[in-house]
Amino acid sequence: MHIMPIVLAAVAPGLALLSYFYLKDRYAPEPIHLVIRMFVFGVLLVYPTMVLQQALIQEFGEGTLVSSFFLSGGVEEFLKWLILYHIILRHEAFDEPYDGIVYAVAVSLGFATLENIIYAFLNASSFSALLMRALLPVSGHALFGVMMGYYMGKAKFSPNHRYRYLWFSMLLPMLWHGGFDYILLVFKTGWVWVMLPFMALLWIRSLWRVNRANSYSPLHTVTVDEKIKMNEIGS
Repeated sequence: MHIMPIVLAAVAPGLALLSYFYLKDRYAPEPIHLVIRMFVFGVLLVYPTMVLQQALIQEFGEGTLVSSFFLSGGVEEFLKWLILYHIILRHEAFDEPYDGIVYAVAVSLGFATLENIIYAFLNASSFSALLMRALLPVSGHALFGVMMGYYMGKAKFSPNHRYRYLWFSMLLPMLWHGGFDYILLVFKTGWVWVMLPFMALLWIRSLWRVNRANSYSPLHTVTVDEKIKMNEIGS
């Protein structure tokens, strides 16, 4: 087994997606060291999550609904949310609504990347299998992170609705993650025909949130005002 090609193939999708969403920040990109730190926190979260999931399986079993919405979607998204809530929400670098998306995606992709590496070694994965994981679980984690970060940004900058948006930032990723796993568990054959529209909808909604979060930036208003002034001077 050639270790380095497998590791690179498993790591590349997470880094590519993280770069994509990082570069989507139009106005004030986040400190790269803090983004990397959140990515590492996501990596470190994998083993405690696995231990907790095994303990919960012993207690509650692993039926389809339990596995999808509680053991996987519930536990994983809740632990990611805890990291963001306690480390990032009040951080001084979190000064624009879009910043929540960057940090949430970083945590989610750190988690997904180590998960992908473990899967690759345990299953001696081919390139095509890793490509499928890049298109599905890895990108799924990134998009759940977009959803979480979007509503955490709204909670940060909409104090009148803070707790409502915090609940959204935790529960909506759980539901989408649970739905993702439920499709894989229930549709043994032909699952791709259900998963494709599911992922298409998730991407569409996530990119809409990316644009909305950028439009809420306080720097966005300044940029528009400057353009108006420039037009007035030129006329």
